[in-house]
Amino acid sequence: MLSAFLSAFRTPDLRKKLLFTVAIIAVYRLGATLPSPGVSYGNVQACIKTMEEGDGNGVFNLLNLFSGGALLSLSVFALGIMPYITASIILQLLTVVIPRLEQLRKEGQSGQAKITQYTRYLTLGLGVLQASAFVALARSGQLFNGMCQEFPIIPEGHGLPGWLVVSVLVMTMTAGTGMVMWLGELITDRGVGNGMSVLIFTSIAARLPSEGWTIKNNKGWGMFTLVLVLVLVVITAVVFIEQAQRRIPVQYAKRMIGRRMYGGTSTYIPLKVNQAGVIPVIFGSSLLYLPTLLLQFFDQNNLKGWQIWVSNHLVKPDSPTYISVYFLLIIFFTYFYVSITFNPTEVADNMKKYGGFVPGIRPGKPTADYLDFILSRITLPGALYLGLISILPNFFFIWLDNQQFQNFPFGGTAVLIMVGVGLETVKQIESQLMQRNYEGFLR
Repeated sequence: MLSAFLSAFRTPDLRKKLLFTVAIIAVYRLGATLPSPGVSYGNVQACIKTMEEGDGNGVFNLLNLFSGGALLSLSVFALGIMPYITASIILQLLTVVIPRLEQLRKEGQSGQAKITQYTRYLTLGLGVLQASAFVALARSGQLFNGMCQEFPIIPEGHGLPGWLVVSVLVMTMTAGTGMVMWLGELITDRGVGNGMSVLIFTSIAARLPSEGWTIKNNKGWGMFTLVLVLVLVVITAVVFIEQAQRRIPVQYAKRMIGRRMYGGTSTYIPLKVNQAGVIPVIFGSSLLYLPTLLLQFFDQNNLKGWQIWVSNHLVKPDSPTYISVYFLLIIFFTYFYVSITFNPTEVADNMKKYGGFVPGIRPGKPTADYLDFILSRITLPGALYLGLISILPNFFFIWLDNQQFQNFPFGGTAVLIMVGVGLETVKQIESQLMQRNYEGFLR
């Protein structure tokens, strides 16, 4: 990997792409630390310190992770890339339901450009909704679990009406979301790697040093070293599973088109063990946030009946019920997402159209049934792997204690995203290097 990066910096065009990507990342991190207008930066820092010394804030940990810590600071890029991720997932799910979107997906580059345009509009709409929600929570003090009533994050005054201050703040955060989306697309077009993934990687990596150092300060060098060893073991396992795939051989028959002979080649269909990526983890986490958000509408000092049960079993990350529900949700969404993103019947029909077949399997429906059987078999270990990696932070919560869990930076979602993005970026750099090395053969 290091040799690939060194070779990339020796290549002029790749060096320009890498430096351009680094410049965009610097702009992104600047916006993530720039306070929004109307927000008291000193009070925000006091609230964050109070939260870290207390029980933490389990509600917005994942969102704060994806924004690189900018969410709780209510900075210009506070929403980060989450509205775009949510919009992309919604459009991807609607593609299966709405025939018009499915037709656009099959039209190739022009149809994909139209879907991308819809995703941008939906991103801005979700940005307005999420910014309004977070500003309302900040004004009521619930953004920090009610710990900062004495530190008003959005103080009244400034000689301006409150609605104007809130409107400017919401518009600023929404514009920041659009800016982040544009920066990600710039990296994709003119830089290295997938822009949105690189920005998420940057946000997570930005929190690792400070939060890891917090574990060292509170638990000592021994615990810090043990955590690092465990993280290396987890990363090794994640890399192994992420690279694992089942290769289904495909043979293409020879056929004459005009005066030329086509086909007669052998290839394979790579089915990854983790075919769903990190999407099931995001879905499961989002659903588990709903009970916690629901409790925010009730008096925390006067909970009754089912509210107490929800608070004890579906909010606390160390609860066996919480861990079990989270694990089962990830398994369910893994099967659900794989079923809507990989269509064995469509793959079998395309193979039959171009004269391809799996050796020993008849083309058409038998091939589709065979692919469906293989996919269902390898999805189970992939789902179990995602579930186990995702609930690892919950066991660290029990092992370290409440305060340390909130600062534990190597959660399952973080490791999955960082390893996945790192592998894909390195593969892209190596492929571009290979194209340059064999440039003479391609002419």
